[in-house]
Amino acid sequence: MNRILIDTNIYSAAMRGQAEVVHLLRRVLQIGISSVSIGELLSGFRAGSREQKNRQELGIFLDSPRVVLYPVDEETAEHYSSVLKRLKQKGTPIPTNDIWIAATALQHGLPLCTLDRHFAHVDGLLLCQGDVIP
Repeated sequence: MNRILIDTNIYSAAMRGQAEVVHLLRRVLQIGISSVSIGELLSGFRAGSREQKNRQELGIFLDSPRVVLYPVDEETAEHYSSVLKRLKQKGTPIPTNDIWIAATALQHGLPLCTLDRHFAHVDGLLLCQGDVIP
């Protein structure tokens, strides 16, 4: 697959130099990231001691021609509401921000690369498995 959406933890793992994740990101043509993930990252940066350096690294990442930032819009909200309803019906809640990230992946037909297992509860969501892209 040539296009993916990355979860916040994939960005963080790549910045730490985790070999599997770096290898995965080098193999794809387009790396998508949700504006929700950007919010999570910025929150983490503010809480840490390297905020300015982390912001600069994120800026460089976002400026790459291979990276696409996906904002939350009305269509994303429709997917969010559908995912939330199904998760509640199944009794398998996941964190709210992760529902927004899953909704973004579903909206754009992208496999989601994440280190979180709870995304497997989201019906219809394609997931990257380790360094394998569906």
